[in-house]
Amino acid sequence: MGTRAAEPAASVEAALAHALQLLDDAPALAAEQAREILRVAPGHPAAELLSGMAANALGDFAQAAAVLEPLVQAQPGSARAWLELARARMGAGAGAQAVPCLERAIALQPGLPCGWLTLAELRFSGGDEEGANAAYLEHARHSAHDPELMAAADALAQQRLPEAETRLRARLRRQPGDVVAMRMLAELAARLGRNDEAIALLDAALERAPGFDAARQNYAMLLNRSNRHAEALVEIDQLLERDAGNRGLRNMRAVVLGKLGEFDTAIATYEGVLAQSPGQWQVWLGYGHALKTANRTADAVAAYRRAIALNPGFGSAWWSLANLKTVRFDPADIAAMRQQLERHDLEAGERLQFEFALGKALEDADEAADAFAHYARGNALRRQQLPYDAALGRERTRRAMRTYTREFLSERQGSGCPAPDPIFVIGMPRAGSTLIEQILSSHLQVEGTMELPALIAITRELRQRDGNPETTSYHDVLAALGRAELAALGEDYLRRTAVQRREGRPLFIDKMPNNFAHLGLLHLILPNAKIIDARRHPLACCFSNFKQHFARGQAFSYDLADMGSYYADYVALMAHFDEVLPGRVHRVIYEDMVADTEAQVRALLDYCGLPFDARCLRFFENDRAVRTASSEQVRRPIYREGLDQWRRFDAWLGPLKNALGPVLDYYPAVPPRAELPAWR
Repeated sequence: MGTRAAEPAASVEAALAHALQLLDDAPALAAEQAREILRVAPGHPAAELLSGMAANALGDFAQAAAVLEPLVQAQPGSARAWLELARARMGAGAGAQAVPCLERAIALQPGLPCGWLTLAELRFSGGDEEGANAAYLEHARHSAHDPELMAAADALAQQRLPEAETRLRARLRRQPGDVVAMRMLAELAARLGRNDEAIALLDAALERAPGFDAARQNYAMLLNRSNRHAEALVEIDQLLERDAGNRGLRNMRAVVLGKLGEFDTAIATYEGVLAQSPGQWQVWLGYGHALKTANRTADAVAAYRRAIALNPGFGSAWWSLANLKTVRFDPADIAAMRQQLERHDLEAGERLQFEFALGKALEDADEAADAFAHYARGNALRRQQLPYDAALGRERTRRAMRTYTREFLSERQGSGCPAPDPIFVIGMPRAGSTLIEQILSSHLQVEGTMELPALIAITRELRQRDGNPETTSYHDVLAALGRAELAALGEDYLRRTAVQRREGRPLFIDKMPNNFAHLGLLHLILPNAKIIDARRHPLACCFSNFKQHFARGQAFSYDLADMGSYYADYVALMAHFDEVLPGRVHRVIYEDMVADTEAQVRALLDYCGLPFDARCLRFFENDRAVRTASSEQVRRPIYREGLDQWRRFDAWLGPLKNALGPVLDYYPAVPPRAELPAWR
């Protein structure tokens, strides 16, 4: 008898479970299932609740209220019933009557999924920003009780990113104001390199919940990563107002201050953090970077050494010492690095930095074969993290040459912002751009800044105008712009870079070398800007890149063949602009600068329209902050040793020579058009 009575109950429960599964994607079927259950079990509370939920999902809010109002009277302790009644009233436009229902639901079950979120949405739509913020924060605090969010979080944690994205987008379709889901989707987008999308999501979340500090910290980090440093600082300072002692935030603030050129304040901030937490090796690293940039080299070395003492496996600190270019490692250092490389648990990111640092140490010790082996291993590890497609790079070069023809540029002559302020130093990395910057910034009319990301950011935003930023060529977007729009882009560049101009000098330098790829854009939006192409012997330049672990970007530099192809494409593109814009670019051959510095400096100043200044010949006495890998090298007179360092490694440079082809044979001249692969 007991078994027969249990069977109908079990079938009802099974039917309810099935109907709940249908609710999201097929609410009409869920409603039909609820009616079937109620025919079998009239008045069943769970079936009544399901019926109300299905009516809400179908937008039949009057029907939902008709079912749910008697249900909450009969089941006053059902938090879910009160929540669904609130939704029915909200759907019917009776928001004020929904509030007490939500408050009752939350009082009964504070962790009720979407309870606080629904209240937050109601308050936000009603203009109660303070109340909405408080409710959103409670939603975030109780989000661990939400199975849907936890399933997405688990997928995110396990790197099942497509599944996580599917779950989060589905959630936001149903709950478009869910700030927790927005933050999680932003994290996913950031992992995939979709920084602009991530920033937009966090911006929307913070508009609803300005007190959502976890989202604001993510927002600050992404702004910093996107080179929007001044905006990042505003967010960090807002967070510190509520949590002044947060060491992580203070460290982030120091990093951002350094990027804004506020080195004294950055150093003081690092020192404050380290006074409280002297065991933070990552902070000692950042402190060392700031000291290095501020020309306090001995203190920087001590900071890096302190980081190593705290964590001998901290490859970043070893590479930072090597990257000073002036430090010579002793046998004990070399033994210590070899010991770390024997570890099986060393992370790839740390391992590759040990490889580069040990390569530098062994090169200094005249052990060329062993040095090259370590450089090669470091590059191979980095290339796995940062792949590069040389064929795609060549096609981009060809695309630019097809776009910026003599006719195209002639039609747009006179366009752009007429300001003469910027001096662009472009070319391959490790080709002498920092030396040129140091020479020019020793002139009283010129301010040195850093490798500014503004022009690259403009190209990214141009691609986004098309709606398909991943596949759109910004050259096509640029071609459709009128004169006023080109002028506005030039003014936008000046606005973006203004934060780096602190000395009030009429001219400033942007030494982002990769801007050579955007020379057409640069010319059209800033026709009076000066453009200097820093060029160095292809083997010396490319091998110098091969030895360098860059903090970010430069994906072409981790394979000798890729590097040769990139250099050849650079030469071809610059030769193209020499043809279509004769005299627009001033070229500085590094070897000529070393051989006759004064003649080259005078020619450089003449091109920039500047009177000769003897301080430019004593550039090494300039104590300005220098924010590149060559910072220590440009603080001493020009030396010849760097010209031929590559020759010790000549035996291993075959792939590089093959990829360079005629570019190597003709240097410093340029091969005929027919011999350049990018022209074919």
